Amino acid sequence: MPVDFIVTESFCCKMLGVNISHYYQDREVSLEVQIAGQQWAWEHLNDDRTEFALYLDVGPIFEGLLFGAEIVRPDNTSPWARHVIHTPADVEKLEVPDPATNPGVEWLLREWETIRDLAARKGVDVPVGAWFSMHPPLSAACALAGSELIYGWMYEEPQLIERLFDKLLQTYLRVKQYEDEVIRGGRRRTTAYLSDDNSAFVSLDMYRRMVMPYNQVIYERLGKDGRYLHADGPNDHLFALYADELNLTEMDIGGFSDIAAAKRVMVGKTVIWGGLNCKDLYGDFETARPAIERAITIGVPGGGYILAISGGAYAGVNPDTLVKAVDYAQQISRQNERS
Repeated sequence: MPVDFIVTESFCCKMLGVNISHYYQDREVSLEVQIAGQQWAWEHLNDDRTEFALYLDVGPIFEGLLFGAEIVRPDNTSPWARHVIHTPADVEKLEVPDPATNPGVEWLLREWETIRDLAARKGVDVPVGAWFSMHPPLSAACALAGSELIYGWMYEEPQLIERLFDKLLQTYLRVKQYEDEVIRGGRRRTTAYLSDDNSAFVSLDMYRRMVMPYNQVIYERLGKDGRYLHADGPNDHLFALYADELNLTEMDIGGFSDIAAAKRVMVGKTVIWGGLNCKDLYGDFETARPAIERAITIGVPGGGYILAISGGAYAGVNPDTLVKAVDYAQQISRQNERS
């Protein structure tokens, strides 16, 4: 049983005593936190991670940058973008941007160059990557307009939503093509990883009619060799569709979903990544043990399971508990192999 406990930027900042707003605004701080956080994970966590990755991290603001929203940068938290869609008229006038001439993308590329130069001056012999972290249409729309407005329009103004999602799908495909050309050096992607958090909060029928057609286009065009999905829970009502109709190869099931629900319909079809919620690991190890044991007991039979904290370990997760959880899970895994 692989164990993969991603430590996020907020976890690392909390552990290192760094104000996360400084992390997002100061590239040198960002680089130092990423290096120190990942060194801690390699030296102390000892899970089954397979890479050491450094990257440009500007926070969850890509849609805001792309569509010219005001970016708000509060102290001691992540930045966020103000909504730019408030009325149907805003949808109609929304234009599909050209990434090659977009001011937000140009700023990102300058920031990428800045952090790469910093790494080179520090003698860090690891590539510093970047990506254009646009969400698929539903979650992108919620970032631009707010989830309540979008969910309401899905019922009350379906044709308006279709026009908005059409524009956002065009934007997504343009962005990924440009990312392949500029960030990936002309290498065309053959795996598609979608972060569609808002999909968990629509009904199965609504998802199939209004969300799935767009995600399916993305997977078919960009995911020839792999289809991955992250969605914050509860996703239980969508698991069968993800496995049987979208044909996901791997899914982060979300911290508020039930591992038993995922295992029931995904086993043998989709690799399940997750089973734990951050809140399971806020306290000491003995408090966390029942959740760890349940995830392993349900997730392991039949294979295709990676024990993980869905979404990664965020601020508030106890580092000592995290270390002990990995050791305990690996002990159980070895015992199961011997038996």
